Amino acid sequence: MNGLLWAAAGTGFTFTMTALGAAVVFFMKKEGSSDKVQRAFLGFAAGVMIAASVWSLLIPAIDEAESLGKIGWVPAAGGFGIGVMFLMLLDKLMPYFHPEPDREEGVRNGLKRSSLLIFAITLHNIPEGMAVGLAFALAAQNENSVMLASAIALALGMGIQNFPEGAAIALPIRQSGLSRKKSFLFGMSSGLVEPVFGLITVLIAGTVQALLPWLLAFAAGAMFYVVVEELIPEAHLGEGHIGTVGVMLGFLIMMILDVALG
Repeated sequence: MNGLLWAAAGTGFTFTMTALGAAVVFFMKKEGSSDKVQRAFLGFAAGVMIAASVWSLLIPAIDEAESLGKIGWVPAAGGFGIGVMFLMLLDKLMPYFHPEPDREEGVRNGLKRSSLLIFAITLHNIPEGMAVGLAFALAAQNENSVMLASAIALALGMGIQNFPEGAAIALPIRQSGLSRKKSFLFGMSSGLVEPVFGLITVLIAGTVQALLPWLLAFAAGAMFYVVVEELIPEAHLGEGHIGTVGVMLGFLIMMILDVALG
């Protein structure tokens, strides 16, 4: 019970930080933002996702596998490849989710990009929530104050990292034409999976730990696919380097957060 309560508090904090990041849309300029601003936001989302894939997902996947006595790169590479193939399949199926033939091509592309973006970051939040839940489950199981402090630190670090991730969903969606409220709700909802899967992990901690490296790498592959297939090409349409600057800035912020708080 203590493990559940602590996991609920930890993942509740990470979810709240995602929601706060998504709330950035309420401080944006009104409709009519320039194409440069849209490309900057898409680039920022791409940079955040690249850094999160490496430092929040792939490196922890390798470390977790090695701590379980496995070869670190096997689940990292395998999960990554499966994640890429899964998103490729989802990308192929996406027209069936938005089948209206009378929509303009730009609108269809915006919906497809937004859908993949939401799905990828939500997918990324599942193993993060599981990692926090597992940390609290192990601390409660062993009644170890040091492990509990480590779990709290992990939740704090992931929560702060979630702020730019919430913004990375909400801002591009807002730029694609949705209202501030809907953009916020989509950004916020991507973090709901963290408390859900965190609590599930506490209840089934023994069976989940071995799968965690694969799940982390799977989410990394899915995120990389969205970045390479959708975000970076869209961020670099037109003249200038604003999309490139957005990528670099997003990557730099997320890298600093991941390393400083990891």
